Amino acid sequence: LSFCPDPARERHSRCINTEMTTISLPDGESVPVLGQGTWRMGENTRAHKDEVAALRLGIELGMTLIDTAEMYGEGGAEKVVADAIEGQRDRVFVVTKVYPHNASPTELPKACERSLKRLRIDAIDLYLLHWRERTAQLAKTVEAFEKLRATGKIKRWGVSNFDVEDMEDLWSIENGTNCAANQVLYNLENREIESGLLPFLHQQ
Repeated sequence: LSFCPDPARERHSRCINTEMTTISLPDGESVPVLGQGTWRMGENTRAHKDEVAALRLGIELGMTLIDTAEMYGEGGAEKVVADAIEGQRDRVFVVTKVYPHNASPTELPKACERSLKRLRIDAIDLYLLHWRERTAQLAKTVEAFEKLRATGKIKRWGVSNFDVEDMEDLWSIENGTNCAANQVLYNLENREIESGLLPFLHQQ
């Protein structure tokens, strides 16, 4: 991204290069290397318009991947995303996450439908298990994800906050290798994944 040196003199839409570097998911889908998170959004109705405006500006700048979760604002963040992407759904790659306690074969389809309704979209681009809870349920969660993918409710699924052992367990499950992504904590203060998880995933 390149920004206008004097935003006060020119509107950003005329001086920002919105070309974004992308990476490919396992199925070949290209997504921006830089996206937008929505944690802490949807918690205050007075901030709704500003949050929508922020996401819309991000989309304009090329950050067309938006990450949210049913946990964020207890669904409120997904509603913010819905307003932000209205009229430009085809430009945006939507990621949302499901609570572990909603990831059973009976509850996952219900949670998915609630997210779809709040997001006002027909299909979730990437649906993630927010974190791992019980070992025994992982296989059932994968099975439920695969059924949602088969019916077109989600385009692909993945996980979040999985370490190396979790990923090894996942890949040992039938269809576990269909996992499209593992979303993990990584920033200047939290770089633990560099020593184990990141090289392990690159090898796979």
